[in-house]
Amino acid sequence: MNFSHQDLARAHVSARLGEAQQSRRGRRLARLLGSGRKAEQLAQQARLAIARSL
Repeated sequence: MNFSHQDLARAHVSARLGEAQQSRRGRRLARLLGSGRKAEQLAQQARLAIARSL
């Protein structure tokens, strides 16, 4: 096969775009998991506070 420079460049750009999308998804997932953990911690603190006040 004989690839042109444009074909190689296009493949390279496509690969980079895919990597960027995966990276964004990974960061978003980490953020969502982190915020979920934070919400769970706050809920636990609220439950403890209610239990102590009874």
